[in-house]
Amino acid sequence: MIETKSPLQKVLFREKTYFIKRDDLLDNHFSGNKARKFHYYLNYNFKNISKIISHGSSQSNAMYSLSVLAKIKNIEFIYYVDHIALFLKQNPHGNYKYALQNGMKIIEGDLKKIVDEDELFIPEGGHFKEAEVGIKILANELKEFDCDIFLPSGTGTTALYLQKHLKNRVFTCACVGDVKYLKKQFLELESDERLHPNILTLDKKYHFGKLYREFFEIWVELKRETNIEFDFLYDPLGWMNVIKHHNLFNNDLIYLHQGGIIGNESMSLRYKRKFSENSRK
Repeated sequence: MIETKSPLQKVLFREKTYFIKRDDLLDNHFSGNKARKFHYYLNYNFKNISKIISHGSSQSNAMYSLSVLAKIKNIEFIYYVDHIALFLKQNPHGNYKYALQNGMKIIEGDLKKIVDEDELFIPEGGHFKEAEVGIKILANELKEFDCDIFLPSGTGTTALYLQKHLKNRVFTCACVGDVKYLKKQFLELESDERLHPNILTLDKKYHFGKLYREFFEIWVELKRETNIEFDFLYDPLGWMNVIKHHNLFNNDLIYLHQGGIIGNESMSLRYKRKFSENSRK
């Protein structure tokens, strides 16, 4: 049985107090924001469904979570990607490795356009209205706290539905695209902009998936000071925004830890290769 409520942990970082909503501790295999987004399907009637179809990157957190869901429901999981790096094919690791172990069938190429009646299509990253069910449960867990809430965003689905169901102010930042992209993602799910979360930005533009020394350094600092392992892709940028805009938060701040730790296995390898190569130059 997958846990549906996560603990709140008080930490001190750079001499400031924060509260961490530990959604990374929901479950070893079905945790973080993907557990919230896909919660709807835990009780879904798969009687007439033989397979789940989705698409995205070859190290996607959503990919792994959907492989777990398909395994739980004992149905096929087919995942489309544009490209799989040769190194990853030859050295499977991270979300890619464990999704394959769960029985995922991965296809390089264009996503199948027509989905048959026995196939369930789930959009990339869980950007769909069904995600509101699980995120509303998370919002109910947060209602009792008089705090501002921050979380970094990919598609922005979690941040959007949290703001929709909370009186608390919800802050986020765009990790995958820019502010324009994130606002477009919000509007696809909710036309009323009064229900949209606040978007924070930094002066420097960071590209998703690219390695930055300042990302690695703040990740190491966070782990050392809080004893919590955060995600490499989203959380460094998230915390950099929290630090820059700390004066905007009127109340105590809850930082939502959205999991994604399995992906750190591949990111750690990339950082080690990059820094060791640079040190030889």
